[in-house]
Amino acid sequence: MREKMNAADICNRIVTVAERSMPLGEAASLMRERHVGSLIVVDDTGAGRIAVGILTDRDIVTAVVAQGLDPAVLAVEDVMTPNLVTALEEDSIKDLLSTMRHKGLRRLPIVTPQGLLVGLVTLDDLLPLMADQLRDMAATIEAQYLHERRDRP
Repeated sequence: MREKMNAADICNRIVTVAERSMPLGEAASLMRERHVGSLIVVDDTGAGRIAVGILTDRDIVTAVVAQGLDPAVLAVEDVMTPNLVTALEEDSIKDLLSTMRHKGLRRLPIVTPQGLLVGLVTLDDLLPLMADQLRDMAATIEAQYLHERRDRP
């Protein structure tokens, strides 16, 4: 792992998106088709896609199915979380983890300073990086132990 990786280095730039007006059933089908648990809700502008919300499979279950609502009459904007927490491309992995922890998030859209969607980082993306760091730490401890045994029998 590079010493100073940032969000731009690790984000998935292929993001499944939805528009606010998309019918909820269509959004759920898109999630199933793409094997994703969320859609980033965007407004298309001349400059690009502005991230404005997120719709998760959990949102559909807790806000629609569990409430006995009819998904056929709902659109993405009726169920999405509109106060989207995002991170910038230059944010460090430490910053990403800190934001996710403090906000209780598993997914973090990555945007430009203008709010244009660049990609998505998930905890699943970060876990292998953290595992690599833990392996390196364990190897360092083992090497130190072996050096000590060799130098001080």
